[in-house]
Amino acid sequence: MAKNFNKIKKAVALGYNQKQNNAPKILASGKGESAAKIISLAKEHGVPIKEDEDLVEILSKLDLGDEIPSNMYKAVAEIFAFIYQMADKTPKQ
Repeated sequence: MAKNFNKIKKAVALGYNQKQNNAPKILASGKGESAAKIISLAKEHGVPIKEDEDLVEILSKLDLGDEIPSNMYKAVAEIFAFIYQMADKTPKQ
């Protein structure tokens, strides 16, 4: 099956500070050129990237600075676990 190359790419950047936030927040979100810039900056700064079209589609509907909703904690926790593995770190308590 051929991949649809005309599909607009989306990207969402998440951040979490245990001391300041109850849940991860949307730090950046964009599509097309903005998504490419988010991905480029992540790569430039060594931030691991996890591709998940379905999750990005849902998260991209949230506003910047919004905490993720509680019904998405499990999916986002899996992303953070992936990031910690890629960075060879464990979350600081």
